[in-house]
Amino acid sequence: MRIGINTRLFVKGKMDGIAWFSYETVRRMVKEHPEHQFIFFFDRKYDPEFVFADNVKPVIVHPQARHPFLWILFFEAGIKKALKREKIDIFLSPDGWLCLSSQVKTINVIHDLNFVHHPEFSNFWYRKYYRFFFPRFARKADFLVTVSEFSKEDIVKNYHIDTAKIKVVYNGIANDFFEISEEEKKTVQQQLTGAIPYFIFVGTANRRKNIINILEAFDVFRAKNHEAKLVFAGMNKYWDREMRSFLQKMQFSKDVIFTGYIPTVQLNKIISSSVALLYPSLFEGFGVPIVEAFSCGLPVITSRVTAMPEVAGDAALLVDPFSVDEIVSAMERIFTDKKLCQDLILKGKKRIPLFQWSKSAHDLWQIIEDISQNKEEKQ
Repeated sequence: MRIGINTRLFVKGKMDGIAWFSYETVRRMVKEHPEHQFIFFFDRKYDPEFVFADNVKPVIVHPQARHPFLWILFFEAGIKKALKREKIDIFLSPDGWLCLSSQVKTINVIHDLNFVHHPEFSNFWYRKYYRFFFPRFARKADFLVTVSEFSKEDIVKNYHIDTAKIKVVYNGIANDFFEISEEEKKTVQQQLTGAIPYFIFVGTANRRKNIINILEAFDVFRAKNHEAKLVFAGMNKYWDREMRSFLQKMQFSKDVIFTGYIPTVQLNKIISSSVALLYPSLFEGFGVPIVEAFSCGLPVITSRVTAMPEVAGDAALLVDPFSVDEIVSAMERIFTDKKLCQDLILKGKKRIPLFQWSKSAHDLWQIIEDISQNKEEKQ
């Protein structure tokens, strides 16, 4: 087979959760199936490390897909021509975007519909694009994949998709995330916070991640004479004026630390050395930091909404993300109850086998094979 894959999110140093799903699954499929040819479609100059094996052919497609108008041109003109030119048998798009006018068999991965439930988190043109195109992308695909049962039900309900056409493939945990020694933890804590314990938020900080309530909860927590800091590990390029204004007005703003983007090796150490993951997001199709925290041997505070209870199971304290009081109460329980922390850590470890990239890649490949067989039968 000649399998075309949308790899436009493979940009070194700028990869988020969706990009990592693409990277971890595609890398494994390529290496496990050398008998097939994989054509990677980039929208800019690519890093050679993304050409995983000899059976990968990298192709740059124009124009760069940087905003809604260029997204349309990239997929409806650039990708359409590339699919035909490269004689693609099956096209896999791990980030949800498709070419609507191509007749190539397509597998599409839609991670969540946060833009349906919280349109206020996207700018005007993004909202217009998502609402117009994503229902069409879902109907166009020969098969759909998503990353949680919650998202599957959400897609079926909102886009009226047959449940037989969509399968859940969970995210996995990268090998970079694991427990470190107590000595290493003390070294990291000393370097990062001067040995003061800290809660950690992991991810790209934007409104959907409930940043203002996290900041307010931390301020209230600190006001109760709990000595701790709050670390944001990840990019904060999506911070808006209201979020910045709230940070400036905080009583304990000096105790909030921003690391910016950091490599996963260092991120693992910073996560493992914290008191707990603080992740009361407003909406998640999965919530990768939750399972990364499990692998690091860390207690988790997360939300009881959307996909987070499904992913966390009984291994986290679940809170109402709109209730600052509930978030504060969970932080205090973690901070003062060592037995609770150990119980959560043990429960988290039991959930790790559910989230393995090897299984994710296997399940995704099985879908490719099924689509290929159906295509051959019809021919």
